[in-house]
This record gives sequence, C-alpha cells and structure tokens, in this order.
Amino acid sequence: MSTSVKAVLKPHQRDVSGLQVARLLPAMAARLIGPFIFFDHMDQRANDTAQRVDVPPHPHIGLSTVTYLFEGTLLHRDSLGSVQQIVPGDVNWMTAGRGIVHSERTPSAPDHPAANQRLHGIQSWVALPASQEDRPPSFEHYPAATLPHLERAGVTLHLLAGTGFGATSPVTTFSPLLYAAAHFAPDSRFTFEAEHDERGVYLVDGELALDNTPLDVQQMAVLTPGASVTLTSRTGATAMLLGGAKLPGDHLIEWNFVASTRERLARARAAWANQTMGQVPGETQWIAQPPIKPR
Repeated sequence: MSTSVKAVLKPHQRDVSGLQVARLLPAMAARLIGPFIFFDHMDQRANDTAQRVDVPPHPHIGLSTVTYLFEGTLLHRDSLGSVQQIVPGDVNWMTAGRGIVHSERTPSAPDHPAANQRLHGIQSWVALPASQEDRPPSFEHYPAATLPHLERAGVTLHLLAGTGFGATSPVTTFSPLLYAAAHFAPDSRFTFEAEHDERGVYLVDGELALDNTPLDVQQMAVLTPGASVTLTSRTGATAMLLGGAKLPGDHLIEWNFVASTRERLARARAAWANQTMGQVPGETQWIAQPPIKPR
C-alpha cells in the first residue's frame, strides 16, 4: 500500500437488532478517525423481510449519529418528538449530548415504496468534545438539495458535514470535521488533500485505487497525516471520505454510549435502567442494555 496510507481496516460482521452490518470503526488500528468513532455499512437486499430494520427505542449520550442512504427509506422517531423519513441523499444529524432516545425502522405499511426496496447506507457516530457532552439533545434533517455538491474531473462530491474542497456544509457540528460521499465516473481522478489532521477513505462499491494501489470493497484506508493521496477509478466507484481534527482526551464506548469518563457512562446506564432519559412518543417498546463485559 502507498506510503500515504497508514493502515487498512477490514470489516467485521455485526448483528444490529437482526440486521447484519459491516463494521469498520472502532478498530484496533484506529479507534477514531478525527471525531468518527463508529462506522457501519448496512446493505439489506430488496424483499429480504428477515433483514428489515426494526430497532426499538434505545439511548445515546456524548455523540452525534448520522444516517446516509444510497437506497431505501428509514423512519426516525426520537424523544424530542421528531418524526422523519430518511431517503437517499438526505442527512439526519441527531446530537445526543446529555441524552436522547430514538427508534429506527423500515416503514411498515405494505403499500409503502420502501416495503420492497433494498436498504443500503452508512450509519456513523461522531464523538462530541468533552466540553459538549452535557449539551441539550437536538435533531436536524437536511434534504440532499440543501447540501453542497461539487464536481472534480469526473468525481461528484456530496459534502454531508463539515468543511472540505472549498465548501462548508450547513450541518451543525462541534469540532472540525469532514464527511462526504464521493461518486467516481469511469476513468476519473481526484486528489484528496490533507485539509484535516486525520482522514479515511471507505470503498462502498466499485473499483478504486489510492496512489495506484487498489482498495478492496468494504475496506477503509486510514491516511497518513499530512499526505495527499490520488484516488483513481477505471470503472467507477462510490466512496465515503471522512476525518477531522484529532479529539483530545479519552472517548469511551459502552453499548450506545460515548463518554470521556466512566462516571458519565455509569450515570447514563442508571438513567436508562430507570427510564428517566426520555421516551419516544407513540412507542411502548425499549431495548434493555446488555450486561457489561468485564474489563
């Protein structure tokens, strides 16, 4: 692999309420890339009813969740009262702060267009700086047309959040970051400059090389700080570009919680067990926290 690549992350299959996903972050070689601390690639084929998304209410603290779809539809509900369909190209950006509860489901009406659609997309978590962990929870939805689209010699860059390529996304963020979907036409080329301290390239599908070295589908290249890398595709590809400033301090993960201290994790655990973190209107189910594994 090119000297501009520090490590290559391979996916691990995980079960998320019955949905099989490919998980890239966190990894031994990279716990975070910028503030990105969690990265799942979900791909449910059309008519696969066993793979429908049906995630009852569950909590988060200390992070922002972002869902980005290439195909299909998801229905988001949360304890702020938000009800929002997510469709391809849109961004749902939910900031948990001190605590939020939400559910995620494939629309269930049999005549809904999503009933027989493939569900294909990325779900990621962005860790909050310690100074923002206790902020009030919030939810923002951005239709695709409200986000910057840029063209670079056969590469379409859809800037989902943060800054990059001379543009800024309107999504509210709390540390310097970059998150973009890149669509490569055949025989296209793009130089990914070192605008941010830490960066990653994830190949969703197609054929992509970094400085002439191929990257396999469902693998993520962690780039060397300060190094520019040339991305080329002979036949076309879709990739996610992500990164940002390195977050100082510790960022611990326990189930759906991210925190800078174990005390914060313990408080969140107790709040969820006592059902004092919030409820999603119209929902009666909730997911109990699994037992904590000994450290």
